[in-house]
Amino acid sequence: MNNIKNEFSIKDLEHLSGIKAHTIRIWEKRYNLFEPNRTETNIRTYSIDSLQKLLNVTALYNNGYKISKISQLSNQEILDKAKLLTISSNEDHILNIFKIATINFDKALFINTYKKLETEKSFSEIFHEVFMPLLEEIGFLWQTKTITPAQEHFISELIKQKILVNTEKYQSADVSKNEKVYALFLPDYEIHELGLQYVNYQLTKEGFQTIYLGGSVPLNSLKDLVKNYDYIEFITYFTVNPTCENIDSYLAEFHTELLDNSNHHLHILGRQTDCIDLKTLPKTIKTYESIQNLVKAM
Repeated sequence: MNNIKNEFSIKDLEHLSGIKAHTIRIWEKRYNLFEPNRTETNIRTYSIDSLQKLLNVTALYNNGYKISKISQLSNQEILDKAKLLTISSNEDHILNIFKIATINFDKALFINTYKKLETEKSFSEIFHEVFMPLLEEIGFLWQTKTITPAQEHFISELIKQKILVNTEKYQSADVSKNEKVYALFLPDYEIHELGLQYVNYQLTKEGFQTIYLGGSVPLNSLKDLVKNYDYIEFITYFTVNPTCENIDSYLAEFHTELLDNSNHHLHILGRQTDCIDLKTLPKTIKTYESIQNLVKAM
């Protein structure tokens, strides 16, 4: 069964390329760059080949090529010139390649592109400069139904694999900073792990002792750690849970059950932190706007 989306609306093309639908129509009519199909009701649809061509055209256009010159090139020449763009100065082009890999469930394209990135950048640079913007775009593409949940899961799992592989490189090393233990978890019904896994990578790389518990961890389960460690830095991500309505009660319970009269602390990342009244937070709970800020504070 073919699970690959192979027909796209002009709005899909706009979302994927960043080029306005109006501009795409001009390029289509004036320069004959694309040949859309038509539905029975005369609505334009575009093939996967047209999408890939548009992404390559966009890469050249964003790097100084005039559209009139691009239109004179064959499809193969456009592809060849796009491939020549250097990775280090063309994150947008790399994002487009990863988007093509996502749409086509193309693991080989993802892996080969990642290997090229490794020759130019550290894993931290790849994550912050490429993977984080990619995940933001993928989230938007999912919300607008340009891609399917299966495609979102596909690319997320590939990125997760890279985080785990890079974390493993440092896990066998002796813990050099053992005064504290860092316990990383997600609360009940929270399953968005990528950010937390990357924090675990950074702390492991820096030589800290980490205990990674993963997603949807009930608060009661964390009590077992308190019995065994005197100085725990709990780290979590609030992406969708707790909800804004429940976040104050969750933090109050967390403080009472795990932090009060102890050396333990809670550090929180994620968009749900916008719902927290910082003025009412005890000193044992802190929020952070970014992973970089949290790691610097550790």
